[in-house]
Amino acid sequence: MTDSNLPQRSGILSTRKLLFGAGTVLLAGAAVLYGINRGGGKETASSCSDSAKTAEKIAPLAQGGLAALTIPRTPRAAVDVSFDGPSGEKKTLADFRGKTVLLNLWATWCIPCREEMPALDKLQAKLGGPDFEVVAVSIDTARLEKRKTFLAEAGVEKLAFYSDASADIFQRLKRAGKVTGLPTTLLIDRSGCEIGILAGPADWASDEAIRLISLAKGS
Repeated sequence: MTDSNLPQRSGILSTRKLLFGAGTVLLAGAAVLYGINRGGGKETASSCSDSAKTAEKIAPLAQGGLAALTIPRTPRAAVDVSFDGPSGEKKTLADFRGKTVLLNLWATWCIPCREEMPALDKLQAKLGGPDFEVVAVSIDTARLEKRKTFLAEAGVEKLAFYSDASADIFQRLKRAGKVTGLPTTLLIDRSGCEIGILAGPADWASDEAIRLISLAKGS
């Protein structure tokens, strides 16, 4: 190699170093974003490996009234959101670990929510217990006194009253790319891994839903 080639070779090496450095920054940035979306990044897909088997089993049942239910090929840990419990106590999804949860977001101004709520109540009446619960969370931020009236008018008797008057649960799930509108429902297994998500209302009291949830909770 002659001396005249040295500047060219040096330029190529500098370019490669620059590209490598840029790629490293992009990967680091992606890791940061992943950590935010996964509630800190402490749990990844590897901690949900067993959940993938459950997701695979319930996938064929996502039809009929549940055709819009999206089942992930690679389940990941659900975002550990918080909300108020029936007595005003703070709750998080982590508190439900060991129990399959159908997390539903609703509001009194949401007409499809009113139509869906009786089906959620029937599902809770049918399958609710130590191993499964419908956790329907109100995200109303105003006229809070209307929430329980809304449930009474919808004929809800079995659902526990969960709420988040700050609507932070909606914002956190929105940032994680899980929700864009109401109602939205997430199916979370006993390991705390998300194995299904459905945007919009569904007939959760249908035969398909009963079979799917029964399989998801292992009964």
